[in-house]
Amino acid sequence: MAAVWQQVLAVDARYNAYRTPTFPQFRTQYIRRRSQLLRENAKCGFEPGLRRQYLRLRSQLLALRYGPLSEQSSFRASSVRSSRTTLDRMEDFEEDPRAQGARGHRRSVSRGSYQLQAQMNRAVYDERPPGSLVPTSVAEASRAMAGDTTLSENYAFAGMHHIFDQHVDSAVPRLQFANDDKHLLACCSLDGTLSIMTLSPPPPSVKVTLKGHGGPVTDFAWSLSNDIIVSTSLDGTLRIWNTEDGRCIREVRDPESSELLCCTFQPMNNNLTVVGNSKHHLQVVNISTGKKVKGGSSKLTGRVLSLSFDAPGRILWIIICFWKLTKAKRLVVSEGSSICSISARSWISREARDPSLLVNACVNKLLLYRVVDNEGTLQLKRSFPIQHGSQHVHSIFCPLMSFRQGACVVTGSEDACVYFFDVERNTKAIVNKLQGHGGPVLDVSFNCDESLLASADSTGMVIIWRREQK
Repeated sequence: MAAVWQQVLAVDARYNAYRTPTFPQFRTQYIRRRSQLLRENAKCGFEPGLRRQYLRLRSQLLALRYGPLSEQSSFRASSVRSSRTTLDRMEDFEEDPRAQGARGHRRSVSRGSYQLQAQMNRAVYDERPPGSLVPTSVAEASRAMAGDTTLSENYAFAGMHHIFDQHVDSAVPRLQFANDDKHLLACCSLDGTLSIMTLSPPPPSVKVTLKGHGGPVTDFAWSLSNDIIVSTSLDGTLRIWNTEDGRCIREVRDPESSELLCCTFQPMNNNLTVVGNSKHHLQVVNISTGKKVKGGSSKLTGRVLSLSFDAPGRILWIIICFWKLTKAKRLVVSEGSSICSISARSWISREARDPSLLVNACVNKLLLYRVVDNEGTLQLKRSFPIQHGSQHVHSIFCPLMSFRQGACVVTGSEDACVYFFDVERNTKAIVNKLQGHGGPVLDVSFNCDESLLASADSTGMVIIWRREQK
């Protein structure tokens, strides 16, 4: 179990990116000094209960000062600098290929940093009380901060903020807001291009179109600092893009010339990207060199359709066509039926602390699993009825740790609707239903503060929904 001083330092690191945003050198100095003082105080032998109380109070004060953070922002403070360094190194490689051998395999995040973060996450899991709800004074305080709004009122999205139709007549299988950003999002299309769109300043517009793939684009991922996008395509290539000007920095061809179906960054080291292909292979690629990482490939039993890391990057969940959900072990979700997407979350909310997995299966259901242990054992917690028989439909957890009783997930559906479900409600679980698409809704994405929701469909339409203003 991590020492309390390590957990305090982890809390400070989560919010460090929000301190003096125009003076990054101060943030570095601050976190180093905090580490030094916490180490010194740890030697004084304070009573453990007082330390834990200090940790709780400091977490609450920082949340009040800077606002609640999305799960990914917990890791952004330690990774944002390394991601930008990765981009700088890649541009150096383009100018001087000889530099690849000297610097290409340098890790962006040290092994010690990775172990410390993993240790802290294990401590969180080990300390949680049994059961899904945590009726503590902290939970009561979080509800007080949220006010009297219900979950239904909080997710009362209705008005259309904007509609993008630049990919009309070609399906948009994936879209995603940039990390910790309110107004920047991207989507990929089966027409072979990707679009980066901005919603502010108004009017909303397409910032840049990423062109270069010779076939439909199947998946993409933002780096934590949003300066890089990686994308996969049926043309058998992984491409790395500069999000500012749309340049393709590097093209990496699949060694087997197979179709690439999905990709994701390693959360604690954005120098590494995991890629799945149609010939049952999973590969880890160093995007600085464009080469496979030694020992970073695996032969699976089917086409790799979707990937999802847990937040610390310790567990990789893989969907294999047709019915296997795997993390070095296999679970049959529905024999003979395809699974389309998977999403992992450490906590659903501040009060429902079970690590969870959200799965879209072609059995007309959205499935929510509880991760029972650190080995990835799964237990079905809830299932929600939706229309899903053949399309690649995706779903998401709401990004903010909810201050309210209950927790929400959002999914697309083949009936052209977007559904919001309360995972803690035993009956009438539908919180909201959005209508407006002209075809099956394939993907959904929140911005960082949940003020906007984006959804994409099989006709190429992207709709931005805004939260109702009270």
